[in-house]
Amino acid sequence: MTQAYGFILHAHTKPEKADAFEALFRAYVEPSRAEEGCIEYHMLRDAQDPTLFIFYEVWQSRAHLELHSALPHMRRFHEQRMDYLRRDFEIREIEMLSPSSAGA
Repeated sequence: MTQAYGFILHAHTKPEKADAFEALFRAYVEPSRAEEGCIEYHMLRDAQDPTLFIFYEVWQSRAHLELHSALPHMRRFHEQRMDYLRRDFEIREIEMLSPSSAGA
Protein backbone atom coordinates (compact mmCIF):
# COMPACT_ATOMS: atom_id res chain seq x y z
CA MET A 1 0.00 0.00 0.00
CA THR A 2 1.27 3.46 -0.91
CA GLN A 3 1.78 6.01 1.86
CA ALA A 4 -0.57 9.01 1.71
CA TYR A 5 1.23 12.29 1.11
CA GLY A 6 0.04 15.46 2.81
CA PHE A 7 1.21 18.99 3.35
CA ILE A 8 0.19 22.40 4.59
CA LEU A 9 1.14 25.30 2.34
CA HIS A 10 1.21 28.98 3.34
CA ALA A 11 0.86 31.54 0.57
CA HIS A 12 1.62 35.11 1.62
CA THR A 13 0.10 37.27 -1.10
CA LYS A 14 0.76 40.86 -1.99
CA PRO A 15 -2.09 42.92 -0.46
CA GLU A 16 -3.25 44.19 -3.84
CA LYS A 17 -3.26 40.63 -5.26
CA ALA A 18 -5.04 38.80 -2.42
CA ASP A 19 -8.54 38.92 -3.92
CA ALA A 20 -7.28 37.90 -7.36
CA PHE A 21 -5.39 34.99 -5.80
CA GLU A 22 -8.52 33.90 -3.95
CA ALA A 23 -10.65 34.05 -7.09
CA LEU A 24 -8.08 32.11 -9.09
CA PHE A 25 -7.71 29.29 -6.57
CA ARG A 26 -11.40 29.09 -5.64
CA ALA A 27 -11.91 27.99 -9.24
CA TYR A 28 -9.34 25.19 -8.75
CA VAL A 29 -10.78 23.66 -5.55
CA GLU A 30 -13.56 21.46 -6.96
CA PRO A 31 -11.60 20.28 -10.03
CA SER A 32 -8.66 19.41 -7.77
CA ARG A 33 -10.91 17.47 -5.42
CA ALA A 34 -12.22 15.50 -8.42
CA GLU A 35 -8.73 14.44 -9.51
CA GLU A 36 -7.69 10.85 -9.07
CA GLY A 37 -5.77 10.45 -5.84
CA CYS A 38 -7.08 13.56 -4.08
CA ILE A 39 -8.16 12.71 -0.54
CA GLU A 40 -8.36 16.21 0.99
CA TYR A 41 -8.03 19.63 -0.65
CA HIS A 42 -8.87 22.70 1.41
CA MET A 43 -8.22 26.37 0.76
CA LEU A 44 -8.36 28.65 3.80
CA ARG A 45 -7.89 32.38 4.35
CA ASP A 46 -6.52 33.62 7.64
CA ALA A 47 -9.12 35.61 9.58
CA GLN A 48 -6.59 38.11 10.97
CA ASP A 49 -4.31 38.39 7.94
CA PRO A 50 -6.36 38.41 4.72
CA THR A 51 -3.16 38.18 2.66
CA LEU A 52 -2.38 34.73 4.09
CA PHE A 53 -3.87 31.68 2.39
CA ILE A 54 -3.39 28.19 3.74
CA PHE A 55 -3.82 25.01 1.75
CA TYR A 56 -4.28 21.64 3.41
CA GLU A 57 -3.89 18.80 0.93
CA VAL A 58 -3.70 15.04 1.22
CA TRP A 59 -3.07 12.84 -1.81
CA GLN A 60 -3.00 9.06 -2.07
CA SER A 61 0.70 9.31 -2.91
CA ARG A 62 3.40 11.77 -3.85
CA ALA A 63 2.95 10.54 -7.45
CA HIS A 64 -0.68 11.71 -7.44
CA LEU A 65 0.42 15.16 -6.28
CA GLU A 66 3.06 15.23 -9.02
CA LEU A 67 0.35 14.52 -11.63
CA HIS A 68 -1.74 17.37 -10.17
CA SER A 69 1.25 19.73 -10.19
CA ALA A 70 2.01 18.89 -13.83
CA LEU A 71 -1.40 19.99 -15.10
CA PRO A 72 -1.16 22.98 -17.46
CA HIS A 73 -2.99 25.44 -15.18
CA MET A 74 -0.85 24.45 -12.19
CA ARG A 75 2.40 24.74 -14.18
CA ARG A 76 1.29 28.12 -15.53
CA PHE A 77 0.51 29.37 -12.02
CA HIS A 78 3.81 28.06 -10.66
CA GLU A 79 5.67 30.06 -13.32
CA GLN A 80 3.70 33.23 -12.46
CA ARG A 81 3.29 32.73 -8.70
CA MET A 82 5.58 35.58 -7.69
CA ASP A 83 3.22 38.01 -9.45
CA TYR A 84 0.84 37.18 -6.57
CA LEU A 85 3.17 36.37 -3.68
CA ARG A 86 5.28 38.50 -1.31
CA ARG A 87 7.56 35.51 -0.78
CA ASP A 88 7.63 31.98 -2.06
CA PHE A 89 5.43 29.27 -0.62
CA GLU A 90 6.13 27.83 2.80
CA ILE A 91 5.40 24.10 2.60
CA ARG A 92 5.38 21.68 5.51
CA GLU A 93 4.99 18.00 4.83
CA ILE A 94 2.73 16.30 7.32
CA GLU A 95 2.37 12.76 8.57
CA MET A 96 -1.19 11.53 8.72
CA LEU A 97 -1.83 10.20 12.24
CA SER A 98 -5.58 9.80 11.88
CA PRO A 99 -7.74 8.57 9.01
CA SER A 100 -9.21 11.04 6.55
CA SER A 101 -12.58 12.51 7.39
CA ALA A 102 -13.30 12.72 3.64
CA GLY A 103 -14.42 9.12 3.51
CA ALA A 104 -11.71 8.12 1.04
